[in-house]
Amino acid sequence: MTGRFDRLSIASLSSLSAEDRAVGVAVGAVLVGALGLAVFNPLASDSATAETPARAASVAHVAGEPAHAERSAHKAGAPALSQAAEARREGFKVPPHRVKAKEVIKMAESQVGIREGKGGNTKFHKWYMSTPHAAETAKRDGGAVREYKGASWCNMFVSWVGAQVGAKDMGWDAYTVQHATWFKKEGRWGQKAKPGSVVFFDFKNGRSGGIDGIEHVGFVVKDNGNGTISTVEGNTGDAVKQKIRKKSQVVGYGYPDYSG
Repeated sequence: MTGRFDRLSIASLSSLSAEDRAVGVAVGAVLVGALGLAVFNPLASDSATAETPARAASVAHVAGEPAHAERSAHKAGAPALSQAAEARREGFKVPPHRVKAKEVIKMAESQVGIREGKGGNTKFHKWYMSTPHAAETAKRDGGAVREYKGASWCNMFVSWVGAQVGAKDMGWDAYTVQHATWFKKEGRWGQKAKPGSVVFFDFKNGRSGGIDGIEHVGFVVKDNGNGTISTVEGNTGDAVKQKIRKKSQVVGYGYPDYSG
């Protein structure tokens, strides 16, 4: 979902606008250009966990800083790190590069079935909080890294998947609105469902709600050709699940720099 520390009650965020209400990776500032999902199913008993502005506060990249912008990972005078070490420091498992969409889909599908643990936490929370980017997004949104614990995690899941495979230009955030905004600014935003694209939802208003109305995110597996898409999403019924969603609920799609 939107991810702005949605499960928390933060006084400083109590006045957030309606854009952060709802249901509801990508590295901010990494080395070499960085990384950069369930149709309504009338038969499904679960839906994407709702998010509210009072519980939000996480995510995208520091204001004005692209989610995948380059930055130095070491202080002046410090010995240069290898590309692999630099990538690991930022939170990537491997240095960002052009990967195939099927690699991202395979990684996302491998997590299906993982559920929240105590306090609503997951390994995706733990990973995100361990990255330098978490401190940046928390500062940007007026919160603290510790407040990501138990927060809505659909965008943390998307970010984790991208970091595991080293997906280039996927963006990195915990807040869906900021992540979608980044894709648009980078010229990687559109209305066509492509395998591996990052799909952003507004379950009530769809595209007419605009980016500010986004409340959930996941990955497109395929366009079913009947007005629906197959997806893989995190934080859906408190777990990672495969879903079928109506395209009418989609605000837009973000397109990482895939090969092939």
